Amino acid sequence: MIYDAIVIGLGGMGSAALFHLARRGARVLGLEQFGIAHDRGSSHGQSRIIRLAYAEHPDYVPLLRRAYALWRDLEAIAHENLLIVTGGIDAGTPDSVIVEGSLASCAIHGIPHELLHADALNRRFPGYRLPRDMVGVYQGDAGFLVPEACIAAHVSAARALDAEVHTGEKVMSWHAQDDEVLVIGERARYRGRRLIVSAGPWARALVPVLERLAVPQRQVMLWTQPLVPELFEVSRFPVFNMEAHEGRFYGFPSHAAGGFKIGKYNHRREEVADPDEMDRECHPADEAVLREGVSRYFPDANGPTLAMKTCLFTNSPDEHFIIDRLPEAEHVAIAAGFSGHGFKFCSVVGEILADLALDGATPHGIDLFRLDRPALRGSSESFDARS
Repeated sequence: MIYDAIVIGLGGMGSAALFHLARRGARVLGLEQFGIAHDRGSSHGQSRIIRLAYAEHPDYVPLLRRAYALWRDLEAIAHENLLIVTGGIDAGTPDSVIVEGSLASCAIHGIPHELLHADALNRRFPGYRLPRDMVGVYQGDAGFLVPEACIAAHVSAARALDAEVHTGEKVMSWHAQDDEVLVIGERARYRGRRLIVSAGPWARALVPVLERLAVPQRQVMLWTQPLVPELFEVSRFPVFNMEAHEGRFYGFPSHAAGGFKIGKYNHRREEVADPDEMDRECHPADEAVLREGVSRYFPDANGPTLAMKTCLFTNSPDEHFIIDRLPEAEHVAIAAGFSGHGFKFCSVVGEILADLALDGATPHGIDLFRLDRPALRGSSESFDARS
């Protein structure tokens, strides 16, 4: 059998690509080395932020609007709540990258928002305790996705459309030929007219050009039992993305008995990780990094530890995504380097990958994510820039 498309990796991005390919009538195979919605990569941990005011770059906003619509579409298919709106805070000093970037995106795209000084923000959302030199951009559409449920919903919907899914099968290699791709798994060989590689932290092992462009980093998430639980309920506590003196924190209200959740970008900066060999235990030093943020900015959440969990960010040199076709094999599309802020986009990235695989192009604006962008050219000796 030859498939119209094969997807390697069924995490956040791959599960969405599988669904959109199947939705368009393609005969599609998805290969996943673990189980569906596993906890070995980047798409687990009960919650992932989604926000419309986007400090990273204004060009993300049109994709976010489409992502919101597609998440609601998936909810209708799955008959399940996947996106929970809490409002969101982008916090920092007035001249911080997060605050200035968030305000710029709101201005360019006409996004309703409020700029709150620390005292006003703390009164309105008393779970926060921001110092007086900080401000917060409040945007009411922000909230969080339930990642495991999102992945399961995409895979279930794809299977209902006759997608074939193989779990527990690691891909050893693939080889592009003139008009098809041969994928060699642990148990069998598969032929497809198109290939999508969406393997998260394992992508660099499967696509040589990504070796220096999509670098995994160990992260840790912490859940605490708030001292004043009612301040951290979903209805009272917006998700946050905060540029503080100690670094960049992000976090969530208590949800599904999980407690208040906090993480920190570049958790312990030296921890570049091999996803097959990384330390998946959590240690007192990991907790100390995150307790620093809880105790200073959310002291009423600074109760006992409920859980800690490792995950992986896969960082690109400029922290923008990598979504493109390979110049030497244009029937192969890649999605990698989501740099800790990608999950909210899974629904629309799946649509983009289906476009690239089946049509060779997408109407969505993805120039920011191309392999031949200047920020990536000097980062890989093996990169062959497209003319």
